[in-house]
Amino acid sequence: MKKLTFFIIALFLSFFSSIEDGDACTNFLVTKGASKNGSTFITYAADSHVLYGELYHWSRQKWPAGSMLDVYEWDTGKYLGKIPQVSETFNVVGNMNEYQLAIAETTFGGREELYTDIQGIIDYGSLIYITLQRAKNAREAIVTFSQLVDNYGYCSECESFSIADENEVWILEMVGNGTGKKGAVWVARRIPDGYICGHANQSRILTFPLANGKSSITSKELDKIYNPEVETVYAYDVIDIAREYGWFDGKDKDFSFADAFNPINFSGARFCDARVWAGFNSVNSQMGKYLSYAMGEDLTNRMPLWIKPDNKLDVKDVMAMMRNYYQGTPMDMTQDIGAGPYGSTVRWRPMEWELDGVNYIHERAISTQQTGFSFVAQCRSWLPDPVGGILWFGVDDTYYTVYTPMYCSMTKAPDSYAVGNGSMMEYSDDAAFWVFNQMTNFAYTRTSLMIDEIQSKQNELEYGYLKEVEDVDKAASAIYSVDPQKAIEYVTDYSVKAGNNTVSTWKDFYRFMFVKYVDGNVKTATEIPAGYNRMTPKVEQPGYPEKWLRAIVEDAGEILRRGLF
Repeated sequence: MKKLTFFIIALFLSFFSSIEDGDACTNFLVTKGASKNGSTFITYAADSHVLYGELYHWSRQKWPAGSMLDVYEWDTGKYLGKIPQVSETFNVVGNMNEYQLAIAETTFGGREELYTDIQGIIDYGSLIYITLQRAKNAREAIVTFSQLVDNYGYCSECESFSIADENEVWILEMVGNGTGKKGAVWVARRIPDGYICGHANQSRILTFPLANGKSSITSKELDKIYNPEVETVYAYDVIDIAREYGWFDGKDKDFSFADAFNPINFSGARFCDARVWAGFNSVNSQMGKYLSYAMGEDLTNRMPLWIKPDNKLDVKDVMAMMRNYYQGTPMDMTQDIGAGPYGSTVRWRPMEWELDGVNYIHERAISTQQTGFSFVAQCRSWLPDPVGGILWFGVDDTYYTVYTPMYCSMTKAPDSYAVGNGSMMEYSDDAAFWVFNQMTNFAYTRTSLMIDEIQSKQNELEYGYLKEVEDVDKAASAIYSVDPQKAIEYVTDYSVKAGNNTVSTWKDFYRFMFVKYVDGNVKTATEIPAGYNRMTPKVEQPGYPEKWLRAIVEDAGEILRRGLF
């Protein structure tokens, strides 16, 4: 148990990720019927200015009777207490386990009364990672969630969770019971097949079917959850808690979870739900009718919880949803002068600011500089579980990262992504986080000049991995039919090599780009003619675009105007 305690302390301390701006993380959820090949997907961008991007790993393990698990708060590393350990825990890589169960989250805060002085030792991070070690599918995960918070109490702010296995995708929203109380109230809904969902720090579940038919049950009837006709599950007292605090006084059938526990306002729409809208808008041509809501102008015109994409999505489409900075919309971050002369996709914080007594904002997009890590979890029902689950994992800003395949049964992380290789205050030149931050922060200064080359290299790697995965799937499945352990060793070896290859390639790519674009120049090597031992490279100096030059003239034109002499 000493070894277990030490590992969890070290890991949770490395997870420290207090959210400075309160608007962090984005998830999308894709059902089998909405994907081209019958995969399910969930995505996650874990965003915090102090979150170090690395790939977590827990090994499958058996535990002696009477073993206890020390629980530490995910955000801070604070010791919360002990709970009994189960007899066997599963292999977990990142936010996915060996049975293809994947879980992600976004925090929406909600009513302060529900998380002030609450009684419990299960925070939202522990809820995710303990459940991944104990549950084999989405419905088991919902049961495990309920048991953990009922038995040991919930001690976090309000959360939206994405839960997926190879067959189903669910959204679950949870809030504490309130001051001095133990436990939580929650609602879980299965996303209808053929649809996609999303959440980004704003509660999304409004009204839901009550337990008066086969499709919905309460937490008192959790033994019925494995009936495939059940599509909604909720804490039996969720409406009672809302009534107790005076946040709802209507008929039960009209109860809206989000309106009771996280009422919408300008910030919730513009900083949070706007990211969901942006992802939806990229795959559904009818989302323009919700633009006024996304911009915080018409808060009555709420988006639906789920939508059907115009076309079925493949893994690259889902990755593209995570690479959104509102391009092609009125909120496009590259179009105003704040983007600088070369169309930067980001804005430095704080997000809200004042000038001459007027309040303004910077956009909060899906793609952002404060992403520690992100992933696209892909679950595939036609393959054995250890082969079917892939965590397409990346670090740093989603727009610039490379998503690399990590099979869900892999028994170790690549050294370049492993916990302990660098930290937020310790640079490591072979750590994926720092290698990608080097390239990305350089690119922020010259985005419009560099982005085509970055995306070309990004696509070269990702399409290469997609092709390799086809071959690995076939080989691993064949091996699995004879020797499952050998198959796990095979996909572990591939995942480790892929991860280290991504980082090695990106290091070389950064060196090339730095040499090419240093000092504001764009240099191209030229052929050395006969009789020469070297040749000066071709140098271009693209200068500033007209829009930026006009801004310079408006600001300091008289000083800079060339004289007549």
